[in-house]
Parts: sequence; C-alpha cells; structure tokens
Amino acid sequence: MSTDDHTRGSMTIELVVLTPVIVLFVLVALAMGRFELAREQVVSAARAGAEAASVVPVAGDAQSAALSVVVPDVSSQAHTCTQVSVVADISHFTPGGFVRVVVSCQIEFADLFVPGFPGHEAVQATVIAPIDPFRSLQ
Repeated sequence: MSTDDHTRGSMTIELVVLTPVIVLFVLVALAMGRFELAREQVVSAARAGAEAASVVPVAGDAQSAALSVVVPDVSSQAHTCTQVSVVADISHFTPGGFVRVVVSCQIEFADLFVPGFPGHEAVQATVIAPIDPFRSLQ
C-alpha cells in the first residue's frame, strides 16, 4: 500500500470530526451577533426615547413619547428583541432636570439550537436626557 491510501481514509475521519465543530462555531457566532445587535438597538432606542421624552411640554406625555419612538425602533428586526419594556422616569421633570428612560427586551436563542446557550437572554439600557433649563413646562 502506498501512503496515499492511508491519507485518503484519514481525510474522511477529519471531515466527520471537524464538521460538527465548525457548525457549532457558526451557531455560536450567530448567537453572539444576535446579542450584540440587540444590545446596540436597545441602547439606540433608549437614547431616542429619552430625547423624545425630554422635549414634550407635559410630564404626563413623556411615557407615551418614549414608547412611540422606542417600540418601532426595537421591533424592526425579526429575531432580535421580544417582550420590549419601556419605562420613563419623570420624577425630575423640571427645567434643568432630566428624564430617565429604561428600555429592556429579551433576545431569543432557542431557534439556533446551540448547546449550553439559554433559550433567551435579557438586555437593558438606561439613558438620561437633560431638560432645557430655560424652557417653560406646562
């Protein structure tokens, strides 16, 4: 037998052993990418929600202003965020004060079938936006 006959069989074994490892690596990369994309979306949405809540003339409208900006922004991606929660803290809604907006969502990993990964993970971001000290509030 030549050495080519021995290496032909070992290539098949290498392929059988390495294929699941490569597939697992790709699935983990997808899960981590999904997590990072969701985190970026939540931070961006919280920033936009805080800015929208800080410019409304009435403190009671801050929650609805933040919701109207955050929900379409976070819900735009199919598998990224589910169960979106938006809370606007208006306890310091005075000229020179601030508005705090907390956005959280859950990321689903169950469809990736990655062993050892949870079925979902929560992501949360808090952003504070200042209120103009020279504006009048109603």
